[in-house]
Amino acid sequence: MHAGCSVIDTQKMQRVAGQIGSNPAGIFQDHNGQRYYVKSLESPMHARNELIAARLYQLAGAPTLTYHNSVDPCQIVTEWLALDKKHIAHFSESERKQAQQWFGVHAWTANWDAAGFDGDNQGVKNGKVLTLDVGGALAFRAHGDPKGKAFGLQVEELTVLRRDRGNPHALKLFADMTEDEVKQAIRVVALIPNEQIRQVIINSGGSHKLAEKMVARKADMMGRLS
Repeated sequence: MHAGCSVIDTQKMQRVAGQIGSNPAGIFQDHNGQRYYVKSLESPMHARNELIAARLYQLAGAPTLTYHNSVDPCQIVTEWLALDKKHIAHFSESERKQAQQWFGVHAWTANWDAAGFDGDNQGVKNGKVLTLDVGGALAFRAHGDPKGKAFGLQVEELTVLRRDRGNPHALKLFADMTEDEVKQAIRVVALIPNEQIRQVIINSGGSHKLAEKMVARKADMMGRLS
């Protein structure tokens, strides 16, 4: 992800298209012709949760869309991107393997919706696989319900994202990963310094409790490398 430096005010833009995903949203265009996809979430807490998740993806090096802050604290704003592929069913084998490199990041952030309900949360642009929506990561489900104790200190997603038949598109992406491939994906997270994790979360408006939870989840993942 590239973090945009501007603050977006959709009241000063033209709405040019409606929603694509499951949350109320629209495509907005500014006076320069730049388009943005804008989601309206139920609360500032839900929106902040997604922004923190996006910045953790960025910290790990996992490609996402470009996020911007909004004057409306309930909005999530990303730059509109015309994708070459927008469904994992259309991925080549090499693109699917590329997506697997970021499996550890999805698991670490508890992104249950990493693949998407319809397989549409992963896309391809210029040969690069991107995660298109991180609304199902951390403390909230994709539709906004809190995960509660299901978002804990142990990273059960390392198993669940590869085994849960109720999440068929995640299975399509991750089920055939070898143990060595899973360990390599874990190492992506293991390399992130704890202080950088804490700094990103606190600077993004997250709590110290969340910061320590993410450090603990990283430690749990590292324990699986032995």
